Amino acid sequence: MIEKNSRRSFIKRASLTSAALSTAPFILSATTNESQPLERVYSFQEFGINDKINIALIGTGIQGIYDTQAALQVAGVKIVAACDLYTGRLARAKELWGEDIFVTRDYRDILNRKDIDAVLIATPDHWHQTITVAALEAGKHVYCEKPMVQNFNEGQEIIKAQQASGKICQIGSQGMASLGNEKAKELYEDGAIGDIVMLDMYNDRYSSEGAWQYPIPTDATSKTVDFDTFLGNAPKTPYDNNRFFRWRNYQDYGTGVAGDLFVHAFSTLNYVISSDGPNRALATGGLRYWKDGRDVPDVSITLYDYPKTETHAPFNAAFRINFIAGSGGGGGFKLIGTEGEMEIGQNSVTVNRSKLSMEPSGYSMVSFTEDMQAKIRKEYASKKLDTRTNSLATGTTTWQAPRDYKGAHYDHFYNFFTSIRNNGKIIQDPKFGLRAAGAALLANESYSKKQPVLWNPKEMKLI
Repeated sequence: MIEKNSRRSFIKRASLTSAALSTAPFILSATTNESQPLERVYSFQEFGINDKINIALIGTGIQGIYDTQAALQVAGVKIVAACDLYTGRLARAKELWGEDIFVTRDYRDILNRKDIDAVLIATPDHWHQTITVAALEAGKHVYCEKPMVQNFNEGQEIIKAQQASGKICQIGSQGMASLGNEKAKELYEDGAIGDIVMLDMYNDRYSSEGAWQYPIPTDATSKTVDFDTFLGNAPKTPYDNNRFFRWRNYQDYGTGVAGDLFVHAFSTLNYVISSDGPNRALATGGLRYWKDGRDVPDVSITLYDYPKTETHAPFNAAFRINFIAGSGGGGGFKLIGTEGEMEIGQNSVTVNRSKLSMEPSGYSMVSFTEDMQAKIRKEYASKKLDTRTNSLATGTTTWQAPRDYKGAHYDHFYNFFTSIRNNGKIIQDPKFGLRAAGAALLANESYSKKQPVLWNPKEMKLI
């Protein structure tokens, strides 16, 4: 726990200079709401044909297409190839990116090409480790979708392969490089909320699509889908369109709500507070509504314990997912501290600081005589617990990205490609990716075992 994270030091730094005021909430009155802009300066260059980074997409599904569209917004990037096990998606790749791109149903054809600098891996989770390691060994830079791994024991192989190759490997929690995360980290380190006590994260959905009941194309058959290759090392099973197109619903290929959604929250949380992650998890939940053959829950609640470190106090985190939220849906991610709370989004951060009442109110004084009440009030007043400074340092400040902000997804790829060009540092390397994925997978482990599970966040291993 850093001693500087206190109300006193925060207010002191905020009032020293106008420059300090740009990195910390203003000293607000209790009734004031302030709005501040977020901004980022990009370095733009013109790239010739020989300077472009050629990319290939492996897994031309929903997320793969969104990833590629975001990647192509970065200057100097060109897509030259795409891979998928369903022929209809290869046709879609040509519709989107031109008839001249190379398409294949075998990812090894992609890795063997000399004209490809980097690959985007957006396959089902059970293929992430195999293809990522193979791509690094083939000398390709890699952007691998989250979660980095399906199982705890797969991550070390990716870490070793990246270190041996010397190539850039970015894990794809696409909100990681956002303006919101960047500002939240700065504010947290400035002591804006004091010592963290709790994280509250939730994601509510109320649609079949939100619950992973994705549409199945009418031409999907064993001829247009390479189902045997899709299965990979998973248990053999007869051809099944649901398993191929709705793979997130099955433990054999996906990682449930934890791997799809928890991992984003852990990426942001660990980044903002500079943490290696939790050391204990306890999960519950169940399959409440979407009983379509899936074997993962559609409602999940997991409680995590974070130990004390040099960058944060010990605290608890609550993660909640509901795929049948009658409220209509929504989400939130809020850090709650001893001196305030911070709500973090990709495009905004809001800090709310309230006055902590340290003197008794009428509620607790009612059982005492009027004379005793007066004596107690005098005693508390002499201690000067409720100071004017603390009263002034309250209110709400929101930092908001401009309307023309390119977005977190763009920023994550901008970081990836800039690192490739400059041999720079990426924001989510394989070690970071394993810590985020490992923490998320603890939810599945606890749910399956029906008991708490322990995790070593530094060694990234189950205990």
